Amino acid sequence: MAVGSALAEAISRIPDPEVPVISIADLGILRDVDVDEQAHTVAVTITPTYSGCPAMEAIASRIVFEAGRQGYAADVRTQLSPAWTTDWMSDAGREALRRFGIAPPGAVPTGEGKGPVAVTLSRHVVTCPLCGSTDTTEIAHFGSTACKALRRCNACLEPFDEFKAI
Repeated sequence: MAVGSALAEAISRIPDPEVPVISIADLGILRDVDVDEQAHTVAVTITPTYSGCPAMEAIASRIVFEAGRQGYAADVRTQLSPAWTTDWMSDAGREALRRFGIAPPGAVPTGEGKGPVAVTLSRHVVTCPLCGSTDTTEIAHFGSTACKALRRCNACLEPFDEFKAI
C-alpha cells in the first residue's frame, strides 16, 4: 500500500470522539483527503455535524497527529456548506451505532428549508436498538450530546440514545 493511501486510510478510521464506535468517514464528516506525497503534506476537509460542534477541535488534532506519525504536515479545513446531514452516514456506521445501543437516524425529513414547515399526523417511530421494539418514548430531546435524543423502550424498559436525523 502506498504511503499516501495508508495515510488516507488511517485518517478515515479516526473515531468520532463523542461516539467512538463510528469513524469520521462512516459518520460522513470526512469530506476529502488530498495527500501530496512529494511535499509530505495532506489537506483534509471535514464538515461538522452542527455549527459549534465541540468535537471538531479534537478531530482536527487527531488528524494532525495521524499525519505527523507518518511524517506529513496536515492542513485541516472546515467546510460548512453544504451542511452535514445524517444522509451522509454510511450503512456500516448506522449498524455500528445500532450494535452499540444507539438508535441510528432515520430518513431526513423532506422539504427542509424549502418554505413553510409541513404539518403531518404521522408518529416519529424509533426502533429500540436493544430489543427491536418500536414502542419507544422520547424522554429528553437532547441526550448525551446535542445530536442525540434520550429515549426509553416501553417493551424492555431500557433507556437508549437516538441519533437525530438532520
